[in-house]
Amino acid sequence: MAKKENQKMRFTGESYLSLALGALVVIVIGVLAFNAFKASTKKERPTEGEVTTGEETTAGEETPSMITHKVVKGETLWLIAEKYFGSGYNWVDIATANNLSNPNYIEIDQELTIPKAEKRLPEQAISGETYTVVKGDSLWNIAIRAYGDGFAWTKIAQANNLANPNLIHAGNVFTIPR
Repeated sequence: MAKKENQKMRFTGESYLSLALGALVVIVIGVLAFNAFKASTKKERPTEGEVTTGEETTAGEETPSMITHKVVKGETLWLIAEKYFGSGYNWVDIATANNLSNPNYIEIDQELTIPKAEKRLPEQAISGETYTVVKGDSLWNIAIRAYGDGFAWTKIAQANNLANPNLIHAGNVFTIPR
């Protein structure tokens, strides 16, 4: 008789475990179904990083002078400026247009006005056809000053047939391809 009671208790414990796991599966399926339904009925919204203007334009019309950008996770004013102007140095224009008291602090879903502005280059921009390397220079920094894009260092390396782009010396005169 004790053996039957022992088996009954073990069976009951297993039953509770099975019941709990079954309930968990039902809940997970319910959540997935709800999310699928919600996604299929949701109105179309701008996707991550998509621009909204508040005005509609047709082909051939000029775009509005101001556009709106909704901040997404991981963005900074520098990255947003690179996206719209091709230069992170335009972060100043965005900060000014939005009267940001602290440009280092922007929030997810914050809407920023993107003003119409010219692409900014670093203060010590290189505009000539050649450049003489000074102590502390790197191809990356030279490319930023010449093109506003550090990744353009390869243009300089190729134009000057550099065998080792990591090794440049003060006094080298580089051709800056335009």
